[in-house]
Amino acid sequence: MGCPPRPSPLFVEPERQRVLIQLLRSHLAPYRQPITLLVVLQLLQTSATLYLPNLNADIIDKGVVRGDTGEIMRLGAVMIGISLVQVVCNIGAVYYGARTAAALGRDVRTAVFDRVQSFSAREVGHFGAPSLITRTTNDVLQVQTLVLMSFTLMVSAPIMCVGGIVMALGQDVALSTVLLAVVPVLGIAVTLLVLRMRPLFRAMQERLDTVNRVLREQITGNRVIRAFVRDGYEQERFRAANTDLTEVALGTGRLTALMFPTVLTVVNVSSVAVVWFGAHRIDSGAIEIGQLTAFLAYLMQIVMAVMMATFMFMMVPRAEVCAERIQEVLDTPSSVAPPAEPVRELSRHGHLEIRDVDFSYPGAEESVLRSIGLVARPGETTAVIGSTGSGKSTLLGLVPRLFDVTDGAVLVDGADVRDLDPDLLARTVGLVPQKPYLFSGTVATNLRYGRPDADDEELWHALEVAQAADFVRELDAGLNAPIAQGGTNVSGGQRQRLAIARTLVQRPEIYLFDDSFSALDYATDAALRSALAAETAEATVVIVAQRVSTIREADRIVVLDEGRVVGTGTHRELMAGNETYREIVLSQLTEAEAA
Repeated sequence: MGCPPRPSPLFVEPERQRVLIQLLRSHLAPYRQPITLLVVLQLLQTSATLYLPNLNADIIDKGVVRGDTGEIMRLGAVMIGISLVQVVCNIGAVYYGARTAAALGRDVRTAVFDRVQSFSAREVGHFGAPSLITRTTNDVLQVQTLVLMSFTLMVSAPIMCVGGIVMALGQDVALSTVLLAVVPVLGIAVTLLVLRMRPLFRAMQERLDTVNRVLREQITGNRVIRAFVRDGYEQERFRAANTDLTEVALGTGRLTALMFPTVLTVVNVSSVAVVWFGAHRIDSGAIEIGQLTAFLAYLMQIVMAVMMATFMFMMVPRAEVCAERIQEVLDTPSSVAPPAEPVRELSRHGHLEIRDVDFSYPGAEESVLRSIGLVARPGETTAVIGSTGSGKSTLLGLVPRLFDVTDGAVLVDGADVRDLDPDLLARTVGLVPQKPYLFSGTVATNLRYGRPDADDEELWHALEVAQAADFVRELDAGLNAPIAQGGTNVSGGQRQRLAIARTLVQRPEIYLFDDSFSALDYATDAALRSALAAETAEATVVIVAQRVSTIREADRIVVLDEGRVVGTGTHRELMAGNETYREIVLSQLTEAEAA
């Protein structure tokens, strides 16, 4: 299949604008009242600003020129009153604008976070963790900043521009012909610069994703980097990513730096033209000095309005790109959708059946799992073994719905897991993943992750069974000892045992251990399995393992090879009749040990 045709720029830009408008419309709808109040305050503030030059002209023409001190005092008092109204309205507009923009940012971040939490491993892998972090933080911040600037600048800019033109015409129509040259020139200059900025802003967000990804990999894989002495290589990787981002940022910076001198040049030239022609008008008696002063003030207000709009136009392209990236996340449905009418109670307890299951990743040429059948019952231990890449971890991930089957069904107590209430499924199935993850906090907060109401006695009992109580007691604060993000301040074996204890605290009816003993020494492995056997005697236990000694005593062993079940039975039965299992065993044990 060929790649889809690249959309033309004429189509892409309106589409991005539509996405931004759609995002703002949907998330600003609850804030209509403060937005209406904000617009009214901005209208009053801008009207006051537009009226001040007119009063200043009257002070000059009717007070200063005529030497009328009383008129100067009266008009001055009016100017002070209008200025106070302007200040109060401006403060109120900024207050409501900042609150509404902050609320928008909060709501959009919450929406993105909730959507990401509903994603399966498939969607998370599609976007990538660094990109999802950037979209939730930086992209939302760009949209929030645009809204704040729109409320504080963009609402008043068109009012000031149009009002300034009307008021300037009121001072002198002939002199206003200068505006016919100034406004189009400013508009054309701004448009050309903004069009060049759009592709640079998208490139900037993508480069930011790359920097986040590289930095995340280097922080997470710091030990591997040190072990292989690859500091220089990783520094070069980061330097390259950082340089790419810097070059794009410099490109946008150059255009930004070019914009303001361009606008100021037009402003200064137009001001000189106004003074030149205005002097001739004063000399001929067509206008007075105050009118020329007011006209210059209105010209500056018009230009300031254009500059504010220019500043906004500089932000809009980046916000459009960010809104498109945010909406892409919000519009992506999870492949693990919650059931419309969930099953909230189960008649049996702990019976697991995997019935004729196929699973394949989107776009993959071959299925990872094909026609898998497996039954695990309460009070029994079922083991799954196979070579690397045979689909063992994928098979276990189907039970708690980390992703859904392509074909077939996974049944828990006779009910399809796709029909179960997510909370019920989480209480029924406990998974210890192949790479255990601990959250920043304490030992206790990690153990209570699945059951917040567990008391300390239950936590210590779970630690005893998981063979983790001894090293936790040796920690200065015991259960309150700090755990770093990802559990990086404890060893791999300690991390695995804490993850096992966390699942034991949860007390599910089905335990899934995905190669959860690989970091343990043989003595600890044996002691843990012995303690687990007593603790989970009434539960259903499914173990995925590479180590034969871990699963040889299982009630049932399922052998996977290239995504298919090639044998089921006890250790003795498979040693006698299954060549795949026999090869795996003899690669780890001698013939005598295997027997």
